[in-house]
Amino acid sequence: MIVWLASYPKSGNTYLRSLLVSYFFSKNGNFDFKLLKNIKQFPTNDFFTSLDIDTKDKYQVAKNYIKAQEEINKKGNLIFLKTHSSFCKMYDRFNFSDLKNSLGVIYIVRDPRNVVNSFAHHNSKSIEATSEVLINDLTIGNEKNELEVYLGSWNFNYNSWKVYKSSKKYFLIKYEDLVSNPKKIFINTLKFIHQISNSKTIIDEIKIEKILEETNFSKMRSLEKKYGFDEAKTNESGERVKFFNLGPQNNWKKILDPQIRKKIETSFKIEMKELGYI
Repeated sequence: MIVWLASYPKSGNTYLRSLLVSYFFSKNGNFDFKLLKNIKQFPTNDFFTSLDIDTKDKYQVAKNYIKAQEEINKKGNLIFLKTHSSFCKMYDRFNFSDLKNSLGVIYIVRDPRNVVNSFAHHNSKSIEATSEVLINDLTIGNEKNELEVYLGSWNFNYNSWKVYKSSKKYFLIKYEDLVSNPKKIFINTLKFIHQISNSKTIIDEIKIEKILEETNFSKMRSLEKKYGFDEAKTNESGERVKFFNLGPQNNWKKILDPQIRKKIETSFKIEMKELGYI
């Protein structure tokens, strides 16, 4: 059954995936970028072409989201999928997913005042233009520009996944907590996964310590510099944009224009208060 790793872009999804693949798909906790292929992104073309669905027909793709997930669930008992999609109805008719096909969601959220700078760098866009993206509903292509994904605004994306809370299949991770206390957050995440999958909770703390060492930001940035990283985008000059750029050093207090900060805080006042960001 599917466990969603959902987030707005540049909110820590890659860090969480790195932790999880090292734990579930490596013997001793060693990490390399190839392991990330064990957690695929949804939606992508592969999930629909295998069902003979024309991926150029957006309506047919949306119509078959659930069917594609049913096929995915035939492959194993615990399947992690990354998504930046909001949990909503496509064309006001077709659900992104449902409880029948999902064990639950781990949602990663990050202070939007830091998201805006990171997302701007990732897309080689201005912070001003990117702030409008966060505030307005938006449909984007995925990292390979294949299928469209309904991202929505930052707060719509965050609020939409709360649908899993009533069934106790929702686990929220604040990026800031994951950075400041990774061991505690990682262990709590593993406990949640064991809970929703009805499996025995066994926590290998020695392996966890190894994983935390292997996946710290400096190590990941060094790996990207040495080997490159498939999820990094290319700018208009044809140059690869660093994926692991500032990480925890991304500080809106030093970077963000006061007017943009005010715009973001005004637009997301309710959610930012709820999360303790303001």
